[in-house]
Amino acid sequence: QVQLVESGGGLVLSGGSLRLSCQASGSIFSIYDMGWYRQGPGQQRELVASITNSGTTNYADSVKDRFTISRDNAKNTVYLDMNNLKPEDTAVYSCNADLMSGDFSIKVYWGKGTLVVVSS
Repeated sequence: QVQLVESGGGLVLSGGSLRLSCQASGSIFSIYDMGWYRQGPGQQRELVASITNSGTTNYADSVKDRFTISRDNAKNTVYLDMNNLKPEDTAVYSCNADLMSGDFSIKVYWGKGTLVVVSS
């Protein structure tokens, strides 16, 4: 089985920073794209940022110049550094990974999410 587990969420004041981590574990052969999504109260889930296994990144316009996605392939971990947080960034943040598991099947796996609350 493959699991993705997020950490690093919490309560922060507007203008503050947080670092989210997401580690994939289990029977993994190779990880391709990884990403962070968020779902705010009463909103649909949206892509925040993604990163390929070669390091190419993509960001939602709302977080460009504030958030940075990175990954450590040796640790099967993706990070999201969030700076200058705003109340509208309040959401459950979930990571996903497009990967080949040990049985050579390819699918997208999701973590359960971590809550980020930005207080004004």
